[in-house]
Order: sequence, then structure tokens, then C-alpha cells
Amino acid sequence: MPKRSVVTDPVLLGLVAVGILLVPWFLRHGDQRTASWGLQTGIDMANTYFTFRTATHPAMSAVGRRFWRAAVIACAGCVVGDGYQTVLLLLDPGRTAVSPIQTALIVTGMTIVVIAMLRHPLGGAGRQRLRLWFDATTVLTGVAVFLWYFVLATDLSGRQAADRWGAAATAVVMLLITFGLLKLILSGTAPFTRSAGIAAAVGVSGTAFAAPVALGLVGDPGPGGTIVIQLLPCVLASAAFRLQQLQVWRLAVDQPTGMGGRSSRLPYLAVIATQILLVVSLREDEVDLRVWGVAIGAVVITALVLGRQVAALRDNERLLTEIDGQAERFRALVQNTSDLTLVVDYDATVQYASPAALRVLGVPDSELVGTSLHDRTHPADMATVADLEKRLAAHPGAGISTQVRWQHADGSYRWLDVVTTDLGSNPNVGGVVLNARDATEARALHDELQRQATHDALTGLANRVLLHRRLDAATQRVSMLLIDLDGFKEINDRHGHHTGDQVLKEVAQRLTGLLGAGELAARLGGDEFAVLLPGTGATAAGRLAERITAVLAEPMPIGGMLLSVGASVGVSAGEPGDGDSLLRAADAAMYERKRERRHLTTKPV
Repeated sequence: MPKRSVVTDPVLLGLVAVGILLVPWFLRHGDQRTASWGLQTGIDMANTYFTFRTATHPAMSAVGRRFWRAAVIACAGCVVGDGYQTVLLLLDPGRTAVSPIQTALIVTGMTIVVIAMLRHPLGGAGRQRLRLWFDATTVLTGVAVFLWYFVLATDLSGRQAADRWGAAATAVVMLLITFGLLKLILSGTAPFTRSAGIAAAVGVSGTAFAAPVALGLVGDPGPGGTIVIQLLPCVLASAAFRLQQLQVWRLAVDQPTGMGGRSSRLPYLAVIATQILLVVSLREDEVDLRVWGVAIGAVVITALVLGRQVAALRDNERLLTEIDGQAERFRALVQNTSDLTLVVDYDATVQYASPAALRVLGVPDSELVGTSLHDRTHPADMATVADLEKRLAAHPGAGISTQVRWQHADGSYRWLDVVTTDLGSNPNVGGVVLNARDATEARALHDELQRQATHDALTGLANRVLLHRRLDAATQRVSMLLIDLDGFKEINDRHGHHTGDQVLKEVAQRLTGLLGAGELAARLGGDEFAVLLPGTGATAAGRLAERITAVLAEPMPIGGMLLSVGASVGVSAGEPGDGDSLLRAADAAMYERKRERRHLTTKPV
């Protein structure tokens, strides 16, 4: 069934119109019992259709479908019962009594609904179910007291006795359904929407109170008034069924959350009403069975409420014991854990700090409260903090991990792994929760491993991996210098590898001293080095190559000796993203330079 607006639904508007028009019609025309029973049968048929469509809707759950199937059976029983009564009136317009068959069908159908309610899951078990039964029994006892006083204990006989018992049965089962509807609404597991459930509860309870009046057992509002009192609740209940049919899709997309811990006020109202009735009945001159029934009912209903309160008191005591135990466990965990827990405002002011603050930051938790984390955060990490705040705003309630440096009491900065969760909407927290663990040693190890992966272990210069990364990340024209040492092999062979290593370190130091910001020196292996010059043209790169050649040719004080090496430097220039071509071109230029140096060295003077 497609979604349809409740306000513009013609069927619902038609039911509202019927409810409005039947009041002046029957008050004006008086005794129209045949018409009223015919109208009642039509309402029953509409209810059967509404409940059937709801029960067979794809959005209905299996448990909800079971409840609504019971409602279909009950409505169908009402169709048969009220239809039978209509036929009897058509055959005998002067008939005043309600057929026992009609009453039996109505009561049987509604009893099926009561059973379905009892079988429907209420979201609780154990003590919660016990309190539910206490509530139901209390309300039913109050209903029984009123029925006893006003209907059952009246001095009636014959046909009136049958009518009063039928009225009592109808009233009891209708009020029980009303109580069940309210309990399902409060439980949060109702197979109907809240608005439809409340409307149905009002209609069904109105039917319960109208039953004795409609049978002429309580008061005499007149023929027209009796019919109005009988039909109006039925029209309201029918409107509730139609409303649920229109809103059934909501059960699939927006399940009711329930009210969990909110208790029903009906038992207490039943106690008050019974006590008031007891006071009223004691004003009579004679204490008869009617008064004794009210007195006994008042005692029973008071005992039921006391029993419920005793059960609730025991539950509260057990709950308090469990809460105290959990609080003690939580306190022990917080005090002895190595992780720091903080609760901060949205401006980063610390509201709460766990005792681990002393172990992690060297500051007692009492001194940390009231300070700002921004003042303790490393300036270089403020961008990370700003990004974290944006992520928290985009994902409230989610735990977001990051690494940040906070200042220790000794002035140093410690790396911390921080999991941040925005719980500002939780009234028991009212802020942002941070769980921090000292990660200084882990971060140092991580940085060292990362450095070893991208740097030469001997000279500390970048290695081939980092050089290629910088080449790939370049966004402007670059120049490349490729440097090969001349005479290094002879130094290595004559003075040993240790001396050779010292020469390489000296070369690395001299290269680094010649470079500016953004320029990178790398050792490619052996005695081969490279220099990356972002944003530098070939001419400027050539001048730097001549300076490198001159600086490296100067004698090096190594182990009490002055050792000299030469350098052949190849120069290439190109666009970013062409790193391999730059290296090949620089390599070719370097070997060409090396051949020129050898030619100059071997040329006779």
C-alpha cells in the first residue's frame, strides 16, 4: 500500500464525519436500535478489512503479524455477533434484550486479542514481567470492584441478571485490552504506532464503560444518548485501525524505542479510585454485600500494590549493590591503568583527568583539571588537532584515533596514541572523552625504522629510495648531479675500509654544507653520490657542480693523515616525473667528465 497522508485520507475523514454526525442524528430521532446495530455491523466490517490489510502488509514483522491476525479474528467475530443482533431486531423491532450469542462472540473475539497481547514480547523478563502481572492484576481488581458495586451486586434477576453478567464480561475484557494496549506502548515493542495505539486505547476503554449503559444497567441517558455512548467509542477505534493501516510502513523504518523504565500509572489510579469508592459506599446506612465487596477489593488491591512495591524495592537494592560493585571495579581500573583518561570541553579545557596523568605527563590529575590541552600540545601538532576537531564534528559518537605530542612536566614532549570520542550529548559525560597511551618509545622506534629505510646507514644521507620519492613528488623543473669519487679505491686498498668509511662520511658532510633548503644529497652506493636540485636550471646546477668538485678536492684530515680524492660530476636537467631519465643523463655526463679528467691526467706535458 503506498504511503498516504493521514490528513487527506478520505476513509479516515469519512469516519470522522460519521462520528460527528451520529451525535445529533440519534439524539434527535431517539430510539433507533436497528439502525445503530446496522451501523455497528458496518463499522465491524470496516475494522475487519483494516486489520486484515495491516496483518498482511510486508512491513509487518512475524510477531506483529501474529497480533494483527488475532485482531482480524476478533473483528470478524464482532461482524457475526453484531450482524446476528441486527437480524434479530429486523425480525422483532420491539426486542430490547441483547442476544447471549452476540455477547459470547464479542467476548470470545476480544479474549483472543488478550491472549495475543499476553504472548507478545514486552522487552523484559523475570522481575520486569512480575511487575507487569502485578500491574495487570491490580487494574483488573479495581475494575472488578466497580463492576461489583454498580452492576453485579445490584438486585436484578431473570433477563436482567443475564444482561448484567454479559455487560460485566464485556467491560472486563475491554478494559483488559485497554491495559494491554498501554503496556505495549510503554514497552517499546508494540506492533503499532504510538498515535494509533493511543487512539485505540481510548476507543476500547470507552466501549468498556459504555457496555453497562448500553444494556440499561447503569443510569438512563435516554434511547438516543445510549446509542451515542455505544457508537462513538466504536467509531474512534475504527479510526485507530485505519490510522494504523496508513502508518504501517513506519514500523519498518522507525521502530518505536519504548519508554523502558517508565512505570504505568494505572495501578495507582486503580487504588485511588477504589479507596474513594470505599469511602462513598460506607456512607450508606446498611453495610451489605455491595459494601463488603468494595472493602475486600480495597484490601486486595492495596496488598497487590504493596507486593509490587516490595518487588521493586528488592530490585532497587540489588541494582544499587550491582552499581556500587561496578563503580568500585571501575574506580580500581581507572586508578591502576597506565592509560590516561580525560574529559574535556569543546574548547579543550580539562573537566576530568584520571590518576594516570601523573605517570603519563608527570602532572597530578587535580592540577591538570581546568587547564587547556591546546597549551600542552606541541605547536607543530595543532594542525592535527584542528583536523581531529573537524572529524569529530562530522562523526559524533565515533572513536577517532590520532597521534599527538603533549608536554611533560619536565618540559619534554611525549608522543601519545589518543582515541577521541565526542560524548557531549550524553548527560552523564557532557564532553569529549580522550583515552591516551604513551607512545614515545614506539614512535621513536617507528621514526628510526623509517629513517633507516630511507637513509644511508654510514653517511646519514638519503638513499636511492628517498631520492626517487623526492623525484616523483617534484612539481617543478629539477636538476640532477651525479658524483663519482676519483682515487677512492686506492685509499681503500692502501689504508683499509675503516679509513675509506671516514672519507665517505667527510664527503657527505661537505656535500651537505653546500646545499640549500629543499635540496637533497644522497648516497647511491659505494663511492657514488647524487644531488637533487628542485627548481634549479642547468646553468646553476653546473656552477654547483664546479664548487662540489673544488670542495671535494681539498685534502681531508683522516686519522692523522691528509687524504685527497677527486670528483667527477655529471649534470642533467629536466621536467618532474622523469627521474630515471635524469639519472641516466647525469650518469652519462658523469662518465664523460671522468674520461675528460683521465685524458687530462695522461696527456704529456
